Amino acid sequence: MSSKTLIAVVGPTAIGKTALAIELAQHFGTEILSADSRQFFREMEIGTAKPNALELAGAKHHFINSHSVEHLFSTGDFEIQALAVLNEIFEKNDIAILVGGSGLYVNALLNGLDKMPEIDLSIRDRLNKQHQTEGIDVIQKQLAEVDPEYFAKVDQNNPQRMIRGLEVFLSTGRKLSSMLSSTKKQRPFEVIKIGLNTDRAVLYDRINKRVDQMINQGLVDEVKGLIHFKHNNALNTVGYSEIFDYLDHKISLNEAVMAIKQNTRRFAKRQLTWFRRDEQINWFEPGELIRMIALIEELILKKG
Repeated sequence: MSSKTLIAVVGPTAIGKTALAIELAQHFGTEILSADSRQFFREMEIGTAKPNALELAGAKHHFINSHSVEHLFSTGDFEIQALAVLNEIFEKNDIAILVGGSGLYVNALLNGLDKMPEIDLSIRDRLNKQHQTEGIDVIQKQLAEVDPEYFAKVDQNNPQRMIRGLEVFLSTGRKLSSMLSSTKKQRPFEVIKIGLNTDRAVLYDRINKRVDQMINQGLVDEVKGLIHFKHNNALNTVGYSEIFDYLDHKISLNEAVMAIKQNTRRFAKRQLTWFRRDEQINWFEPGELIRMIALIEELILKKG
């Protein structure tokens, strides 16, 4: 058994993962790795609900503002870089914290990625052009038909994820979902998984209030400043694509805000569907810090 332990904090958006991760990092005297697929990008601040300056000062964070939206940062890149950072943390500490709601990125670090097949780049180029000219709806419909399992797992408003699933099928004739279930890689550390969840009405209220807060903090101006990057994959996501539609005069600001709330609620539901499949997750209500710490310390003793 390894003497090193990674505590993975997972759950839906707006549930309070950031605050919990900081409390755990302070309690165990360690550092945090973020596995939020959009908080990597320094240009995306308000719409990604990043930890604020006070929260970042509360514990050392990795993979917050670490990359530019101009460059692709894949799950494979994250697996390699996060393992390297984790090794550095484990040289100083026996415990590290992983936090995030991006299931693919959490899985990449904990279990590793399958070797992906070679993709016909002409197919990728065609799908990217189709997305730009016809919109994401057409891509979504095609993927739902050929690989409904993968379609149900990932953020359906993220063109990169949709195109990825479709290009794999069109290039190989095999579903991407069938390639994500191989034997997991061995890691030189133990993993304890903590999941946060609460009553759906409470969660949805938190989501709605967070979106209102983002608008009040200046989300529209943030998106205006990113308009030159609007076709980049990271920006074709909830909170940004809806504001781009508003700026393009396709919908009103009120319609954009309502769409962000609805799409975020749908995203939270998909996150919960993803994480509930994992029987190793220990579920808690937000605010149950003492119970969580007691369980973590008990499990560490058992694993030791």
